[in-house]
Amino acid sequence: MAETPLIPLSAVSWVGEGLARPECVLTTAKGEVFVGDHHAGIAEIGKPKRQIVGAPPGFLPNGVAMTAGREFLLANLGPPGGVWRLDQDWRLYPHVFEADGELLRVCNFVGVDKTGVEWISVSTRAYPREISFHPGHADGFIVRRDGVNAHIVADGIGFTNECRVDPTGQWLYVNETCAKRISRFPVKGRELGKRETVHAFGPGEFPDGFAFDCEGGVWVACVCANRLIRIETSGRRTLILDDSDPADVAFAEDYFHSGRRGRAHIEIGARRSLRNIASVAFGGPDLRTVYMGNLAGTSIATFRSPIAGAEPVQWRF
Repeated sequence: MAETPLIPLSAVSWVGEGLARPECVLTTAKGEVFVGDHHAGIAEIGKPKRQIVGAPPGFLPNGVAMTAGREFLLANLGPPGGVWRLDQDWRLYPHVFEADGELLRVCNFVGVDKTGVEWISVSTRAYPREISFHPGHADGFIVRRDGVNAHIVADGIGFTNECRVDPTGQWLYVNETCAKRISRFPVKGRELGKRETVHAFGPGEFPDGFAFDCEGGVWVACVCANRLIRIETSGRRTLILDDSDPADVAFAEDYFHSGRRGRAHIEIGARRSLRNIASVAFGGPDLRTVYMGNLAGTSIATFRSPIAGAEPVQWRF
């Protein structure tokens, strides 16, 4: 395994400007860097923003994916939830809103695997979603969509966040933000096997987005603590980047365990320079440029990695 030293904050630079809640990042072999944007749906770094057509009131794109036809799928955290499709003319269309009779109301993320299957995370059945932000609340679920059929394949998740099939195609990984762990399920055809815990996170570490590297490691962005953590296949943990504040971490833990409902403990990470990092993606010609989406900034943080990322699904689209 390659060494993964702590990256100093001085090595972090920023790309893009005028972005709105740029949480999720997509890269391609062409050098493109796309990011979810509250107003444009999708923005491309270095290109003018486009005007989205057909967005419902309160539309809040969160997790995003690219299809083989270079359209985009957007998970909507705002009303009325669901997954939407953004075509190449930036027109927005409803895509999927229900699975097995359940509405996809708090729809957090959509990912596409190498076979074209869509994996959709619904964080909670509670609405508004903030009332689920406390220990023990676990009513999130995962939907598998194959063609036009959408079915719930995992349930009882502690605030379902990003979910992706790993490069081997054998495992579906998922961040459980309020359970403070990253889990995985064996992929068994159209079903998932029993959940396994990959790593349980520490104080102030609420896992949000993640990406795989070329050695099978998974890099996890933690909101609140503003930490980027690598988990090796052996289970060993390495801290890659740390922009936490001890007082903020202590406040977040106290708030989370106090029974108070709300976002104060999550949003406190916005005060730090990394602006509450929420996702991680590898890009650049050698897949060694790391991009980190965030909840509160207007640009994307980036740095060079000693380890290359695994090719994301959309890399050669």
